[in-house]
Amino acid sequence: MRLRPTDLALTGGFVLFGLTEEYLIGMPGRWWPAVLAISAALVLVRRFYPLLAMAPHVIEPLPFFYRPAVIAGEQTVNFRLWQLVGAMIIIYTVGRYVPPARGDRRGLTGVALVVAAFLVYLLNDPGDPMAALFFPVAPYVLGVALSVQARRSADAASARAAFREQHAREAVMEERVRIARELHDMVAHSVTVMVIQAGVVRRRLDAGLPVDRELLETIESSGREAVGELRRTLGLLRGEGTDTAQAPVGLDRLDDLFAQVREAGLTVTVRREGEPGPVPPAIDVSAYRIVQEALTNVLRHAGHARVGVTIGFSGDGLRLEIVNDGGPAAVGGGGQGLIGMRERAALFGGELTAEPRPEGGFAVRARLPLPVGASR
Repeated sequence: MRLRPTDLALTGGFVLFGLTEEYLIGMPGRWWPAVLAISAALVLVRRFYPLLAMAPHVIEPLPFFYRPAVIAGEQTVNFRLWQLVGAMIIIYTVGRYVPPARGDRRGLTGVALVVAAFLVYLLNDPGDPMAALFFPVAPYVLGVALSVQARRSADAASARAAFREQHAREAVMEERVRIARELHDMVAHSVTVMVIQAGVVRRRLDAGLPVDRELLETIESSGREAVGELRRTLGLLRGEGTDTAQAPVGLDRLDDLFAQVREAGLTVTVRREGEPGPVPPAIDVSAYRIVQEALTNVLRHAGHARVGVTIGFSGDGLRLEIVNDGGPAAVGGGGQGLIGMRERAALFGGELTAEPRPEGGFAVRARLPLPVGASR
């Protein structure tokens, strides 16, 4: 703690007030300059040593420290106004910086000093109890009230800062999960298709059979698509505009996806139900990724299976169903692909189930609610 400009300004104002009073009123007494200097020093260091600064003001009102004066035949008190002002400033400081608190000895000492000052004022002038309340008690209560308010404001500010920090951490984590999910869905599908098709090429070469040129072109196309989508995702992360980026995927690009997995060896049957309606872009992308990941899992785990894909629009939203008959298309529920699909559905208040079928194979079913009046 160090002196502030306000400390110097307050002390200077207090000294100026005391000198003005002495010049205008000229109350009797020769020791007032020394008392004024001591009071000014106490006002200056009041924040550093509030209890020590207050101690002299507890006994200051006693008759020992002033000389009674006789005015109009009656004995009166020769007590300066600036002395009261100095005492009120320091008592306020005690309440402001040493408020009472459970288990705090300094706070309890401050209360004891204020009570003692109140009793001294009251005993010194029993006929004026309001003065005993006003001078020592009122500034102390004001200081305590402002201390409580400042503490509450600090606690509220700390709570807001903690909330903002927690919100920022959650936002960063959510963004990381989103990026990981997007990269997984994008890269896993293209690489899976490329690996399967490259395996076909290798087996044909091992058998001495000619390699289909279109198969190599499909591998090249899958690689280019993966690189393009990777660039688009990284561009969005860097905050770049989307004018030069590849258009985001959606339900209108499912036919290209079906053609790609058919070339990789899947037999895909597509059924569309209901009247297609407007789909928000975020749901559009998630629906595509769910279908893409489900088909990728079939390629990875079920080999050359037959897959039925149903895309339905109904009153409860967009329904997706990807069913294969070639064995489980995923193992258990711990794969990142299944986790990502469930997260995509839950993000929009939907639901997704992925489970083996009793008659064999595996089924992925998802429902994504569509907001009323949404536009694509």
